[in-house]
Amino acid sequence: MTAALPPTLQRVLKGKSCAGCGLCAGLDPAIGMTRDAKGWKRPVALGTPAPGTDALLAKVCPGATISPWTLSDAPETHPFWGPHVRVLTGNSTDAEIRHTASSGGALSSLALHLLRTGAVNRVLHVGMNPEKPLETLITRSADRDDILATAGSRYAPVSPLETLRTELEAPGNILFIGKPCDVGAMRQLMQADPAVAARIPYLLSFFCAGTPSQDGTDRIVRKLGFEPEEVAHFRYRGDGWPGFATAETADGRRARISYAASWGDILSKEVQFRCKICPDGVGGAADVAAADAWYGGETGYPEFEEADGRSLILTRTRKGDALVAAAEAAGALSTEPLAIGEIRLMQPSQANRRRLLASRLAAMAVTLMPRPNMQGLHLGEARRQARAREEAKSFVGTVRRIVTGRI
Repeated sequence: MTAALPPTLQRVLKGKSCAGCGLCAGLDPAIGMTRDAKGWKRPVALGTPAPGTDALLAKVCPGATISPWTLSDAPETHPFWGPHVRVLTGNSTDAEIRHTASSGGALSSLALHLLRTGAVNRVLHVGMNPEKPLETLITRSADRDDILATAGSRYAPVSPLETLRTELEAPGNILFIGKPCDVGAMRQLMQADPAVAARIPYLLSFFCAGTPSQDGTDRIVRKLGFEPEEVAHFRYRGDGWPGFATAETADGRRARISYAASWGDILSKEVQFRCKICPDGVGGAADVAAADAWYGGETGYPEFEEADGRSLILTRTRKGDALVAAAEAAGALSTEPLAIGEIRLMQPSQANRRRLLASRLAAMAVTLMPRPNMQGLHLGEARRQARAREEAKSFVGTVRRIVTGRI
């Protein structure tokens, strides 16, 4: 009998809704992860799944069910920016972390604070694969050197939850840092399994515009004048804010391009379909979410001129707020309050996606594509801020892409 994926995963793949997080493989050894033609990570059947796997995946897989914002105990929920206790801007007080990280180093500093206080024993996140520098892999950090080595964004496919069974077999508490879809999957699993929740006291996330294909990274490298196999070290950002996409070869050659050129001109055009229908690119399921607190330009769109890093910080649960307060008191973070309306000037693309999401979901419905369950995410409130003309354009464009197979 040929091995087959559970029905929930079959439906997710049919709807092009797989986020590639790897939670399915992390829950059942009969499921593995492989790369598709574009380099995205996708589940594959290795054997017969356990009897309860499909029912669990229906609850926790972020391609089947998106973690609702109602799971937070925050006092307020914004239709674009999600649950929040406090809204801040800030930065790490460690100058090296602030410079090395993608923005102000807020998440890196929170991770280091939790390690130093013993609240967690290790951090589970992702970083550059030293053997294949253009690829990203699961990383475990236990001290400041580890945190510095992995600081900075990785705009490439990776399945950070693929090894979850192994992670939970090792002793100690874990801090998980991941994309909003990864963190949402973990939040739902923790709701379903208190034993997992007891081992992972904090979830940290960041604003995410989507996961580009592995091909996108190769395109950057070729634009820099190298072939992928020549590259010995690669950064997407960091070493400044926003920093440069930088490739280095073993013989010392080095080239770089700006964030606007790497993300804006290349990677943003390589984002998978699941990310284009994501209702939670802002990390609403996390205890704390961070982002770039971009400065606005005269056009109303953020400027990407090099500056000292500045993080946008939203505490999303009372526990997350207490964590940020403790890091502030310990001198690890410097923050100041921000009016929530200011976020739209810093992150306009997140607001645009939320506003137009209903039109994209309607396009999936009329083309009979399976869609994830998106209850409890305030989508109706976000849609009310969309204009009829832009909704119609988004709907028609999404239908066209689905019908022509360009998704």
